[in-house]
This record gives sequence, C-alpha cells and structure tokens, in this order.
Amino acid sequence: MPSSFPFQVAVLPPPTAPERQLAIFADVGGLEEYYVLFRNYGFGGTAESWVEHLQTIIEEHQPELLEELAFEEGGHTFVAYAPNQAVADRFLACVLPFFGTLPRLQNYLSQADPEDFFA
Repeated sequence: MPSSFPFQVAVLPPPTAPERQLAIFADVGGLEEYYVLFRNYGFGGTAESWVEHLQTIIEEHQPELLEELAFEEGGHTFVAYAPNQAVADRFLACVLPFFGTLPRLQNYLSQADPEDFFA
C-alpha cells in the first residue's frame, strides 16, 4: 500500500453518521517541518490553513469530491470525514501530489499567493 503520509485514515466506531464513516487526519501540530515551510511562504501552517489549501486543491482538480467530504476546523489536527474508503482514496490521490512530501509541498506553496488565503 502506498504511503498516505502526512495523512492517516481511520474507520470510526459506531454509531457513526453515514457520511462520516472514516476520518482522514494529520497531526499538523506535530509536523514542524511542514509548519516551517508554510510560514516561509507566508501562510499560517495551522489546521485551518491546511483545510483552506486542501479545499483549494480539491476544488481545482476534483470539485465534485468537496460534496462528499466534511472538514473540521480548529485545534492542531486536520480532520476530514469521508463516507467510504473510495472517497478517502480519491482524497488522498488528489492531495498527495501536493502534500505527500516536503519538496512537493514546497513546489505547491511557491506557486500559491498568500493574499488568496485567509489562514
């Protein structure tokens, strides 16, 4: 199985709403190198910042996927909920080319305009 880093996927225990069967999460607070990279390019690097950037990537590449995911904001952890593994896999396939490694993230952030983002 290919790496999903920096994300992890977990099945949520019942009772769980049908649209929230899986949690896709990343310990943003524990990814210091990612945080520093975000800050170096003028972005917040917080979980809220991750939500904003990931939603932008999805909107540009698979906009229909946004309707199938629910995002949480706040704290030190990025969390998105998916109704099934297929949706979680589509999320990972869409965002890992941009977030999967520090060089990929650096390439993405170097092309993004901080004025287009709030967090």
